[in-house]
Amino acid sequence: MDQHLETGASDYVKGFVASLILTVIPFYFVWTQSLPDTTTYVLLFGCALVQIFVHFKYFLHMEVKTSDGRWNLVSLMFTAIVVLILIAGSVWIIYNMNVNMKL
Repeated sequence: MDQHLETGASDYVKGFVASLILTVIPFYFVWTQSLPDTTTYVLLFGCALVQIFVHFKYFLHMEVKTSDGRWNLVSLMFTAIVVLILIAGSVWIIYNMNVNMKL
């Protein structure tokens, strides 16, 4: 039992350090403006994407090796699809209301 707790704590520390690094790198390049804007945007997007996966692995424990992990992944994908449908539908409705608004 202690080994499981120790592994869990080390996973949280690894996740924290990785998240900290993935936050400091884009912050540094935005602060110093040492890269062109397009490169900075790509770096920012890349670090954000990697940080999402770090959070899934180390903090949400999204492992696909077990049956529970696969079901968690399916639940996450379903939730993401529902959220995307809600956002896209809201933007579509707001856009159409704006276009059809008579001044």
